[in-house]
Amino acid sequence: MDTIFESGTSTGRALLQARKPCGVDFENQNYTILTSQCKGPQYPPKVCCDAFKQFACPFADEISDETTDCASVMFSYINIYGKYPPGLFANECKEGKEGLDCSQVKTANDSATSNTFHLAAPTSVLLMSTTAGFLGFLLHFF
Repeated sequence: MDTIFESGTSTGRALLQARKPCGVDFENQNYTILTSQCKGPQYPPKVCCDAFKQFACPFADEISDETTDCASVMFSYINIYGKYPPGLFANECKEGKEGLDCSQVKTANDSATSNTFHLAAPTSVLLMSTTAGFLGFLLHFF
């Protein structure tokens, strides 16, 4: 499946279904491509989206697999390491109904990837609630 966060209607049941754990270790990825380029308070959309694509496109297959929690885990770590506003990438990085185009993205090994994935509003709401819940969890211990 080459899409993630497809637009369209979503049922509450889908949000409650258990997802398989992600096979990618997002906790230990290098987030420097994002954190060194995408900086606030302005968060320039072109700079941030290009950096996001450089980071995320190598994992397009994994984060597009809606049976796993890869997308939510990835965004959780992006927000932890980058301290980005919730929904920044979902709201700013849009390239049409096919999602983000990874075909011309240069990755760390300088090869272009050929996948696309979606960032659309229905999951950004889930992302925001997941992030808010996670931050509430963290604040509870500090």
